[in-house]
Amino acid sequence: MDKVVGSPAEAVADVSSGSTIAVGGFGLCGIPTVLIDALLDQGADELQAVSNNCGVDEWGLGRLLFAHRIRRMISSYVGENKEFARQYLHGELEVELTPQGTLAERMRAGGSGIPAFFTATGVGTQVAEGGLPWKYDAEGNVVVSSPEKEVRTFETAEGPKEFVLENAIVADFGLVRAWKGDRHGNLVFRQSAQNFNPLAAMCGRVTIAEVEHLVEPGELDPMEVHTPGVYVQRVVALTPEQAGDKKIEKRTVRPKSEGAS
Repeated sequence: MDKVVGSPAEAVADVSSGSTIAVGGFGLCGIPTVLIDALLDQGADELQAVSNNCGVDEWGLGRLLFAHRIRRMISSYVGENKEFARQYLHGELEVELTPQGTLAERMRAGGSGIPAFFTATGVGTQVAEGGLPWKYDAEGNVVVSSPEKEVRTFETAEGPKEFVLENAIVADFGLVRAWKGDRHGNLVFRQSAQNFNPLAAMCGRVTIAEVEHLVEPGELDPMEVHTPGVYVQRVVALTPEQAGDKKIEKRTVRPKSEGAS
């Protein structure tokens, strides 16, 4: 089955307002920038976005945020984005902060048909006890707080231990970026760009992958495939210019050592 679509606009045409989107990437590494821009042009709003973070000001998911197209964010990190902080603190954005490993497992569970799971992360904190501010009003009052979660004791190798129940995440759409992909939707992610991309691909009911290098079926070594095509419904082949348009979140350099050429 050839899953390649003609354009990014065609790929996201049916993303409706109010949809939940799971977006791959970590910081600016491996984010599906072309699909995000196509969604910005498409016009859907009131989105709930599930991603490690929300990009930066004016790049990645930050572009949707800046246009006030995201209603709610489920993420584990909210730094590097001043507009994100402003919207959150002024009651314009609801934010569900989730421990990073828990977020990853919630997405993986959603793609595996597991409705919920128990984890030790967050036991004894507001993650389990509730009360984390999810949304403020314009005056800075908390109007939505995280709920209390079920905590149960299980026997472990170290003895009885408490665990908190976390619900899986299933998104309407998954948006990911792959280094290589074939027409059947099999994907390969390069180095650290693997990050949250396989998980976002798993938990989306409809997953759309933008690929930097499109190859024919059979050209990928099955042992190299990170995400099987069964999880992917649409593939967008990027142009060389689109594939090469990547931002560096923080550029750090060090002085040359003496005698270095």
